Amino acid sequence: MDTLQNMRVFIRVVEAGSFTAAAQSLNSTTGAMSRAVSELEAHLRARLLNRSTRRLALTTAGERYLKRCQQILADVDTAEEEASCAHERPTGALRMHSFASIGQHYVLPAISRYRAQYPEVTVELTMSQRMPDLFEGSADVAVIGASTLPNSDLVSLPLGTTFSILCASPAYVHSHGAPQKPADLARHECLILHTPAFAPHEWVLDGPNGSETMQVNGPVHVNIAESLIVAIREGMGIGMVPLYAAISGLRDGTLVRVLPEYTLQKMHVYALYPSRKFIDAKTRTWVEFLRTHLPKVIARDEALLAGIGRTSVGDGAVPTCQLQMTGH
Repeated sequence: MDTLQNMRVFIRVVEAGSFTAAAQSLNSTTGAMSRAVSELEAHLRARLLNRSTRRLALTTAGERYLKRCQQILADVDTAEEEASCAHERPTGALRMHSFASIGQHYVLPAISRYRAQYPEVTVELTMSQRMPDLFEGSADVAVIGASTLPNSDLVSLPLGTTFSILCASPAYVHSHGAPQKPADLARHECLILHTPAFAPHEWVLDGPNGSETMQVNGPVHVNIAESLIVAIREGMGIGMVPLYAAISGLRDGTLVRVLPEYTLQKMHVYALYPSRKFIDAKTRTWVEFLRTHLPKVIARDEALLAGIGRTSVGDGAVPTCQLQMTGH
């Protein structure tokens, strides 16, 4: 039995005043109208209408049931309208997940610009170092960084590629000197960043001589890039920092780049979401916004890095910023 449809028939019969008139308005038959009401009465074990050859009259139970049916069906219609509009106009809460550093440096600034275009969307952003189960409904979209993605049923949208660099504090370089080649890292304090995407104790440096792999260890281990930067600024050692997290410190001189010919941990940034079918407007417009916005931000960071003076290797000199740029 289609209860909702039978409720609609019951309401129409009452409004029309007869089964025949209701059938005509719904392009159906009198018999179908009568059966629908009879099914409701059998299901409820209550008579809803007193029938005679000349008229219909609601019973007391029918009057109460009519009011409930009208409210229920109004709520159903509203829900369907809201769901349909969700595919047309961005509105409501957009639940996002991102890795912590990517969220702070890429996602939060993007949210500000996105909401300037779509102010009816509110954002719930969760940042952590684990991958959420999007099929459980914990988030609508995730923004992550990875060297490769495992096979899954998630839709993945590449948003750009970035990398990490080696940084130290000016005081550390002044006291300990700067490494001249990757092998020199063995005599330095190396600070370890644990991330979901890479092995923490293996630094693969890509540079003039191709890829060189160094096994490293050190006195401080952290799992957030911003915490690593604090340790570096305190002069604790050399750390591998994602470019997006390092730029600010390089520009204000609190960080210096060492082994500037080398980059590490090439990382692809992805937007992940569960399905291409019936994607709502807020998710669709957010993903489209990231597709155009984030590559520009990544390119900006690389341009800033290219314009920042590098450490004078071997003499412990503190670099200077050769290019003054403002935020985008």
